[in-house]
Amino acid sequence: MFRTIQDFVNEWNNESQATQRVFDTLTDASLTQQIAPDFRPLGQLAWHIATTIHEMTSRMGLSFEAPEGEEHAPSSAKTIADAYRAQAAALTNAIQSQWTDAKLAESTDMYGETWLNATTLRIFISHEIHHRGEMIVLMRQAGLRVPDIYGPTREDWLERGMQPLI
Repeated sequence: MFRTIQDFVNEWNNESQATQRVFDTLTDASLTQQIAPDFRPLGQLAWHIATTIHEMTSRMGLSFEAPEGEEHAPSSAKTIADAYRAQAAALTNAIQSQWTDAKLAESTDMYGETWLNATTLRIFISHEIHHRGEMIVLMRQAGLRVPDIYGPTREDWLERGMQPLI
């Protein structure tokens, strides 16, 4: 749980930068990659992450502009990556300018339950990390090289002359 706005901003900046590296790796062709029929394609999953920034945090009273067309993902990887970049920055600006640390201890109705705002922010980041992991699997299936997030990727190990564990 976050005790200060700065604690959240520090973690959010790290995680959103990692997610942005994933988004910046997407190609238009990769956006249709699915794990199986009737599952979200990669582009829709990315768009879900980008639009959830506003959807979830606006429920707590944070005010900033939402991306257009929340339902259906654009067909352009650049458009999705740019929307994510703008939303991530807008959230940082909104929380720093609209909240004080005391707001973290307040509660909000979130999807029919009452959550502390600090808890909602933790769940918000965890939600993004969860879907980012799904994206990485789909990116590998689409033949994209995934960026390192918390450590080297298989490709990074190989480029360093090391044998990755299988």
